[in-house]
Amino acid sequence: MKNIKFLLLGLIFGIVLVKSQVLSWFRIQEMFRLQAFHMYGIIGSAIITGMISIQLIKKFKLNTIQGEPVVIPKKKFHWGNVYGGLIFGLGWAITGACPGPLYALVGSGYLVITVTLLSAIAGAWVYGLLKLHRPV
Repeated sequence: MKNIKFLLLGLIFGIVLVKSQVLSWFRIQEMFRLQAFHMYGIIGSAIITGMISIQLIKKFKLNTIQGEPVVIPKKKFHWGNVYGGLIFGLGWAITGACPGPLYALVGSGYLVITVTLLSAIAGAWVYGLLKLHRPV
């Protein structure tokens, strides 16, 4: 019962995704075919918002809701991120769906996305099995 606020926030976020057409297969295809700016504008504004937020957190040394300091670790370049990003983008282009809003797509009535959702869950499960055996 204490997590109901997160369920409601997720529901509102899903509605925003649907109404902004971020979940639209046609919008995603337009993006990958370089035919429209719609998705690039949304993704770009999210990146800029994230960058500004991180800078404000660092500048004002903000804490979490529990009062703990926010720690943003330095990250090293790793080629695995490039390969993973390419695989992610290829899957996104083939299915027309980003993994994040898959539940919102299913909830919107696009039941064919269930195949993509189950595939994403299976992929995460396989990653979990192989995680300990991968090179660092």
